[in-house]
Amino acid sequence: MEEYTREPCPWRIVDDCGGAFTMGGIGGAVFQSIKGFRNAPSGINKRLQGSLMAVKQRSPIIAGNFAIWGGTFSTIDCALVHLRKKEDPWNTIISGAATGGILAARNGLPAMAGSALIGGLLLAMIEGVGIFMTRFSADQFRPPPFIEDSGHVRQGQGNPS
Repeated sequence: MEEYTREPCPWRIVDDCGGAFTMGGIGGAVFQSIKGFRNAPSGINKRLQGSLMAVKQRSPIIAGNFAIWGGTFSTIDCALVHLRKKEDPWNTIISGAATGGILAARNGLPAMAGSALIGGLLLAMIEGVGIFMTRFSADQFRPPPFIEDSGHVRQGQGNPS
């Protein structure tokens, strides 16, 4: 059901890229502010300045890395949807593996293989949990089975025994 609420493929790439940039920016700001606060010299003003400097320096880089990952993933996902003519969990798993491999290409073949394996396994676990949760929640809404209880009907209703 989730696939029907998503944008069509050309716009999905832009949407996912922007969403990944936003997540990377917010998450990067949180983590970099903590890191900058901890690594700054003592004194509350210096720590707050260190926190702000770390956010200003590193958060855009982290956000850009997230956007690259999201854009690459969505591009591969849309290509697989176009080639296979269906949307299923295999597209997501293959997209995660291919994205991991492509983004690690500069580090050589062993790094590509390792990143592709980790990307595929990570997305397979995410898809597996999603399928499990969908089936689990579907079981909750299934009506209970009808059990015919013959205890309510008396034998020989005209004869009190």
